[in-house]
Amino acid sequence: MREISSNLITEKVRDMCIRANIELPKDVAGCIERCRSEEDWAPACEILDRIIENYNLAEETGKPICQDTGMACVFVEIGQDVHVDGNLEEAIQEGVRQGYRDGYLRKSVVADPLDRVNTGDNTPAVIYYDIVPGDTMTIELAPKGFGSENMSRIAMLRPSDGIEGVKKFVLETVEAAGPNPCPPIVVGVGIGGTFERAALMAKKALLRPIDVDNQETAEQKTDNQETDNQETDNQNDFYRNLERELLTEINKLGIGPQGFGGRTTALAVNIETFPTHIAGLPVAVNISCHVTRHAREVL
Repeated sequence: MREISSNLITEKVRDMCIRANIELPKDVAGCIERCRSEEDWAPACEILDRIIENYNLAEETGKPICQDTGMACVFVEIGQDVHVDGNLEEAIQEGVRQGYRDGYLRKSVVADPLDRVNTGDNTPAVIYYDIVPGDTMTIELAPKGFGSENMSRIAMLRPSDGIEGVKKFVLETVEAAGPNPCPPIVVGVGIGGTFERAALMAKKALLRPIDVDNQETAEQKTDNQETDNQETDNQNDFYRNLERELLTEINKLGIGPQGFGGRTTALAVNIETFPTHIAGLPVAVNISCHVTRHAREVL
């Protein structure tokens, strides 16, 4: 049994809140820059230039990439041989509290969805726990802005809808979102499981690194905690091809950066799947803006 201090967890979560809001992951930045080099529509080129300038300035000045610093979504994988010295839930919430305070990040969480009174510290975070083998703990934090979150959808399709039904739903969701989620976007798709499992898979799909063909090798990324030891491509050939097909079709919609037209509506489509019931075909689409933020720590 290995013990991890709750104070260490608070410290790491605090730092991730700040880092995720200031430093765009290198894979996302690299994909945006590649798309800019391939863009030939003048308004789209100008918007992509502004996006690149913005995230570079954010890192140089230590200021948030976007004014919407999001609601903190925290994904925790706990090794079954780990013991936390203290209250794990409160350690994470305190880390978020400190991160948004010390990083001067906008507090966007209201205590009740109808009363709408701000909690003043961006808590509570939304936390998901998974028990896994081993004696380490992995924490991944993703601040989720609601300009894109509001454009997400879920559908309980019929098995007879099949792959064509899935593709139609994804494309209709992106097209209906239009410029609202601040494209170019990253599209997370969850297929299978149950109603809530599909939505969770779609959210977690956004954490997977993108722009695989242009990333450095794993050996070159030892100093990049955001992508270290993570799968960078769908391991299933069928779904990898479906991701690429959907990305092509989404970019044919012509919505373009910030809705001004062009080749680049989406940077990536990431699909996650899970077994489902014989009578169901749940599909969820979780959209992220070009500021697809996340930070990762292994304790």
